[in-house]
Amino acid sequence: MKKVRELIIFLLICFQLLFITACIREKLPSLSTTAVSSIGPTSAISGGNVISDGNTDIIVRGVCWDTKKWPSNQGDRTTDGYGIGQFTSSITGLKPNTLYYIRAYATNKVGTAYGNQLTFTSTEFSIPILTTNTATGITQTSAVTGGNITDNGGVSITVRGVCWSTHAAPSLSDNTTNDGAGDGQFISSITGLTGNTRYYVRAYATNSEGTGYGQEVQFTSSPLLPVVTTSTPSATSTTTGTGGGNVTSDGGSTVTARGVCWSLAANPTITTAISLTTDGTGTGPFSSNLTGLTANTTYHVRAYATNSVGTSYGNDLTFTTDPLTVADHDGNTYNVVRLGTQLWLKQNLKTTTFNDGSAIALVSGSTAWSNLTSQGYCWYNNDVVNKNIYGALYNWYAVNTGKLCPAGWHVATDADWLVLVEQFLGGASPGGGKLKETLFAHWTSPNTGATDEYHFTALPGGWRTDAGTFQFIGNYGYWWTSTSFSPNAWSRHIQYDSDRVFRSNDKNEKYGMSVRCIRD
Repeated sequence: MKKVRELIIFLLICFQLLFITACIREKLPSLSTTAVSSIGPTSAISGGNVISDGNTDIIVRGVCWDTKKWPSNQGDRTTDGYGIGQFTSSITGLKPNTLYYIRAYATNKVGTAYGNQLTFTSTEFSIPILTTNTATGITQTSAVTGGNITDNGGVSITVRGVCWSTHAAPSLSDNTTNDGAGDGQFISSITGLTGNTRYYVRAYATNSEGTGYGQEVQFTSSPLLPVVTTSTPSATSTTTGTGGGNVTSDGGSTVTARGVCWSLAANPTITTAISLTTDGTGTGPFSSNLTGLTANTTYHVRAYATNSVGTSYGNDLTFTTDPLTVADHDGNTYNVVRLGTQLWLKQNLKTTTFNDGSAIALVSGSTAWSNLTSQGYCWYNNDVVNKNIYGALYNWYAVNTGKLCPAGWHVATDADWLVLVEQFLGGASPGGGKLKETLFAHWTSPNTGATDEYHFTALPGGWRTDAGTFQFIGNYGYWWTSTSFSPNAWSRHIQYDSDRVFRSNDKNEKYGMSVRCIRD
């Protein structure tokens, strides 16, 4: 009985050993084939997944393909490492527009196993597939870019490069580079650009099937100098002026300083100018106050603007500061007074010659004055003592020659007086009071409203009528304009008992009145 029991135990042990041996027996691998992708005319991507190594190491794995069913690793194949798990295979050497069968394979020492069979058809020859490199090394005039040809379309690349333009989707009809032939990566140098300009770039590659383009990339060329214009400068006194400019473009870089610079010579710069202003930052118009100038001097002025690139300048313009005095042809000197935008002589005119040197007729007798139909002048009451106080009285024939005032000056027109009275003084009343000399050295009391606040110092020089009589000295000041109102002319007068400037056109050309000159 004991021997029977021992036999049974022995048989059980043998059975277990046989079972274990059967369980660890080496066998073929188990795997699947990955779907085919990136199919081209001569290439594709596939692979597989080794699920089991068959209890022995995978020696090699990959995919095999053929134009017939059930391809094996004895034909076209890839080798993609060893071991279990997923792997990727790059299939090359295909024929365009051809049906292929493909299987993943894996080999261990037992043998080779295959995954499920799949099919795919290679594409026909096509235009190349490529990408465009981001632009680097950007300057005002150049940049570096290029591309990478990832698929030549099954045909040799004959030319490649980049094309660019200021509009989207540039093509071979725009600017291009030629960077040789062949597949893979290439570098392109772009030149001839304009600063501060947005450009669009695409890599291109051409084969016998046509031209393919990479994706579009953009870049902006480096900034330029600002663009600035100079505003017309003008004098505001004997030692000051006004000007400015307009920064119409910052060149692509923030304007950090702007203003005007000036000099006695043309085209001043911020380093050569006598002086300059600083008038803020950024684009747009700006105003400048010029100070420290010299009387009756011509200055050259240019606006400037500075950004990270440098400093640019506007056009060169000139202006002349106000003179302190002006002389007529006789050598009489007159002080100059600025009233708003106008320059006036501060005294009544007293010349006896025109600015061309020809004499003005001095007419004393009343009858001769009344009969006069040509230019003439006189002193009030024919007394030369009145010359230096009130100036001369001229008929309108002398005014109408256009030669009475010093060169560069003219007898104030009706429009000149309107600008003075209506715009600068704020109206005829109290404009007259603002022009009159104060107190009673020359004006009769009450000298209503007299302030002389702008130093025009109007005096009551009276007039000479068309009959040759003298009237109203001390009470009225009369001034011709150079504007006719046939058969008369426009004139202005101020009275001792009013703060008003009176305008009239009822006096004929034979009257003698004072004259004030204004700069052209």
